[in-house]
Amino acid sequence: MKRFCTLILLALLLAAFAQAAPKLKFHDAKQFTLVGKLMPGTPNPYHRIDTVKYKGFDKKELLQVRESAGMSIAFKTTSRTIAVKCQYGEVEWPQNSTGIAAHGFDLYIKKDGAWRWAGSGARSQETLDKAQNLVTDMDGTEHECLLYLPLFAEINALEIGVDEGASIEASPIPFRHRIAIFGSSYTHGTSTSRPGLTYPAQLARLTGLQLLGLGCSGHSKLQPYFAEALADVEADAFIFDSFSNPSAKEIKERLFPFIERIQKAHPGKPLIFQQTITREYRTFNTARDKFEAEKIAMAEQLMAEAVKKYKDAYFIHPNATADDHESSVDGVHPTNYGYTLWAKSIAPEIVAILAKYGIK
Repeated sequence: MKRFCTLILLALLLAAFAQAAPKLKFHDAKQFTLVGKLMPGTPNPYHRIDTVKYKGFDKKELLQVRESAGMSIAFKTTSRTIAVKCQYGEVEWPQNSTGIAAHGFDLYIKKDGAWRWAGSGARSQETLDKAQNLVTDMDGTEHECLLYLPLFAEINALEIGVDEGASIEASPIPFRHRIAIFGSSYTHGTSTSRPGLTYPAQLARLTGLQLLGLGCSGHSKLQPYFAEALADVEADAFIFDSFSNPSAKEIKERLFPFIERIQKAHPGKPLIFQQTITREYRTFNTARDKFEAEKIAMAEQLMAEAVKKYKDAYFIHPNATADDHESSVDGVHPTNYGYTLWAKSIAPEIVAILAKYGIK
């Protein structure tokens, strides 16, 4: 009898909770503002490059440029709850990034004029298509939101869920200008905990500049077909993390033709190249140390020539290494803190360079 009464009480409590919990209405995210979009007009709005129009990519790159890394959705809502429901295409399951970073969502809300983390989440492989709440029990006033999209997943359709009766509408792009950024797994965001913690995302929030991400993990090697795609990008300036993946030989063969192709398409626009960061895995491995030293030296040598030869070329040196050398996940990729160090280390130089071109 006691057990029966307990079950009745539990059922009543669950029924009361179900009645109290607000029902959600889901809205197609395409009606809101897509931020950080490299190339408008792709058949799938969450792809970074139209892989039908641009050729030369290998199988891995074809997936990478279809992933939504670097993009976010801007909207305003009075909802107390914000949820997402996603239909995925191909999904990667990297071991050195969290599930939230790889195929999850990361929500920021503006508070006192600054972007603050509000909620994040990811589904399991078995429940990818199920809706998930990112934040609940908010105060019901209007909030300006920025929803960062997955780094290692292709999105076919996305919906944002809010309380029935709550308002939701597109916000303007919250960042200024269009700054394209092409790079390696670092720019892609490998080993971050959340999509909003890549160094381009942190740099955008730090400077107010809109970064159009094209990070391609392991595949940023100054390839001519990437230069062809970037030649068609509408951007005010370009930032490159192009010396992290290629060998010294590849840098020597490809750098100047790459610069010349971009400059031909974008004369007078600043091209800011970053030296690669220090990888901790070279500390005790002599072969890796030699490989890293050679490509760093080659980049230093050629960029010293490039900044003299090409009027609008620049070379800067990021830092993602903490003083205690504890800012790496796997010996290659930084932790969240390492990426914060990276963004902060380059922000002053990038702002100063862009200011010369009236990009403020």
